Amino acid sequence: MPFYPNIAERVRSLQIGYNPFRMNKFAFLPALCAASLLCSAQNPDAVYGANIGMPQLFLSGNQLAYPILRLNTPDQLELNFDDLEGDVKNYYYAFQLCNADWTTAEVSEFDYIKGFSQVRISDYRYSSVALTRYTHYRALIPGPDCIPIRSGNYILKVFLDGDTSKLAFTRRFLVTEDKATVQAQLLQPLNFELARTHQRILFKVNTSAINPPDPLSQIKVVVLQNARWDNAITGIRPSFFANNNLEYNAENDCVFPGGMEWRWLDLQSFRYQSDRVKNAIYGKTSTEIFVKPEGDRSRLLYYFYRDYNGHYFLQTTESLNPWYETDYARVHFAYVPPGNSPYPDKDLFLFGQFTDYGGRDSALMTFNAAAGRYETSLFLKQGYYSYAYVTVDRRDPNRQASFDLTEGNHLETENEYMILVYYRALGGRTDQLVGMLKFNSLNSRQ
Repeated sequence: MPFYPNIAERVRSLQIGYNPFRMNKFAFLPALCAASLLCSAQNPDAVYGANIGMPQLFLSGNQLAYPILRLNTPDQLELNFDDLEGDVKNYYYAFQLCNADWTTAEVSEFDYIKGFSQVRISDYRYSSVALTRYTHYRALIPGPDCIPIRSGNYILKVFLDGDTSKLAFTRRFLVTEDKATVQAQLLQPLNFELARTHQRILFKVNTSAINPPDPLSQIKVVVLQNARWDNAITGIRPSFFANNNLEYNAENDCVFPGGMEWRWLDLQSFRYQSDRVKNAIYGKTSTEIFVKPEGDRSRLLYYFYRDYNGHYFLQTTESLNPWYETDYARVHFAYVPPGNSPYPDKDLFLFGQFTDYGGRDSALMTFNAAAGRYETSLFLKQGYYSYAYVTVDRRDPNRQASFDLTEGNHLETENEYMILVYYRALGGRTDQLVGMLKFNSLNSRQ
């Protein structure tokens, strides 16, 4: 699946960049452009409003949990975001059903939604005890007035005034049903060139509950590493099929670069400067934090420590409510390349969930020739962030993010994997998500 690390490459002239110092009006993409981005860029996690701060969608009660609903259960997702203009607006949300490849499903919304097609977000609260003025919005999804009734891939669209052309941001989530079982294990690749740097996954899918007449064309699988879609492995064909068991064990079909344990930044307190912070500037109306310059880790030996695999959570150590009593700061990142020289023919990105894995305008780092380093800054809320630096070859039409030059890859690295199984009935118009397995590389390694 192609990686589009910088949405602004295509829409920079429309001022979509996330800049809290330019808040005099709400910036939106036209509906046609928004639809184009969602389909062609295959990036349903996008922010279109310049005044949208820290949009999150997760399993209720756990910020680190991927947004997955089990069909016909009481499961709920939690939506949180801030409006940095600090006033009250009429935000709505709606669902869009998609196929396995995140193209829009060609069915009426009445075929996958029970209730209203749009729901107003009525739970909001003004910020307090914070220098930054914002309004925090929250919603539990699904509510009683709008419930998904079909499994599959979904895009949550948040927009203004009941007008879907006024998109603020989008977030993807999954609705699953238990009709296929998955077993998996992680092995060392047999290819000696990848044996110390990559992780190979073998898995088996049992479809007895479905009994598809043509499983090779009706069953699709997608494998994710650390809930990332930019490097998802798709289009895998089973090596063996018998008695409704599909075995995926080809040598090179499902092999991921191992990566390195993710870097981290503790911003749970702006007053207490954690070990990754170089210094901070405390103004009367704002705070600036400078992260210690970081460098290449690709030549380092592997060492294990607990990380959050590129995810983040909003939290504070100061006994405040993390949603509406914590503050924002302008956080400056710097990366020093080997020899203080830019990578030839490559772009460098700050990579993690909080940049939509390179999808934000500010994720692209600019090389400062005088200082001999790459730099960028983001407007971040108090919390704990894990991230990495990645390069993207400008000549690569797929825009694939690479850890090779900045972080390195290791077989031993701890990673979370998720296998998704989709089924399309004969004559069906949508891909149903009928099976899923999540496992960790540490406890599934043979």
